[in-house]
Amino acid sequence: MDLAERRGVETDVYQPAEDSGLLAAEAESRVDADDRVLEVGTGSGYVAERVAEETGASVLASDLNPHACRQAHERGLEVVRADLTTPFPESAFDVVLFNPPYLPVDELAERDDWMEIALSGGETGREVIEAFLDDVGRVLTPEGRIFLLVSSLTGVDEVVDRAADAGFSVAALRDESYPFETLTVLKLVR
Repeated sequence: MDLAERRGVETDVYQPAEDSGLLAAEAESRVDADDRVLEVGTGSGYVAERVAEETGASVLASDLNPHACRQAHERGLEVVRADLTTPFPESAFDVVLFNPPYLPVDELAERDDWMEIALSGGETGREVIEAFLDDVGRVLTPEGRIFLLVSSLTGVDEVVDRAADAGFSVAALRDESYPFETLTVLKLVR
């Protein structure tokens, strides 16, 4: 057993970092108590938990990773194992939150463990984001909004253009710069 396991940290689950804190802070200031919220790719459940606690909104967490689902459930969250928004019905949510896998990786790199899946956005860093944008509009109410975290490593302008192609208006809410990247929270609406 390694040190992380001895401390109770799930090594197969993305744990809160700067990006998580940034998304949570923006979401909790913009979500209302009567909103139905979905967090896609919840990882540890940190963002979903903060939003639920700070706003009183009904929050559903989802992740493809069964270890993440278990950890989020242990935080007291309602959790569904899901690939992006695939299993959810039309117009089910007022708000969708997503801190996607966004690191660009070599196209030949294997995605053979849960942490690689949690971090890898494909060759451009946008592959998971693009798949998300293709379907997320279906699960939003007509007045619904999306809070999407994007990294400069992924190409914020390219994500904004892709979101526009998917029928969304986009506003950058907040940027935070770090030594190797700038993180931006985008708000998408129809």
